[in-house]
Amino acid sequence: MAGALTHIKASGEAHMVDVGAKDETKRIAVAEGVVVMKPETLTMILEGNAKKGDVLATARIAGIMAAKKTHELIPLCHPLMLNKVAVEIEPDEALPGLRVTATVSVAGRTGVEMEALTAASVACLTIYDMAKAVDRGMTITGIRVLEKSGGKSGDWRVAGR
Repeated sequence: MAGALTHIKASGEAHMVDVGAKDETKRIAVAEGVVVMKPETLTMILEGNAKKGDVLATARIAGIMAAKKTHELIPLCHPLMLNKVAVEIEPDEALPGLRVTATVSVAGRTGVEMEALTAASVACLTIYDMAKAVDRGMTITGIRVLEKSGGKSGDWRVAGR
């Protein structure tokens, strides 16, 4: 049935989906998140003056590490041998804040949307953690999948991308 929840049996109990019969294909997912902050907080981060250290480098590493541990954090996710995790963090003066984009790829039997979402989310959380002493009012928003490719369902992109 189209639109059925794949992790829920007819009886209502949750289970891990068997992907063993699926073809191995190259799969890529891109997700984003945004941390909105005061202009002076953004300046502090970009100038490298945060007391806890290099916010951008630490957030990148945290996002990469998180993607690799997604199966330990999200129930019913499959452990995957990821080929690549890239976390890009760009300043956006219009917010003001930082836009985080995570790209994850694998050659496998299941998609990597959850890994990309986890990477983006944890990178945003790390930014918040490292700058909260000077700006507790920061907000994390816009966590979403931007695009995915591979697998039986094919390619998908958020409108306008």
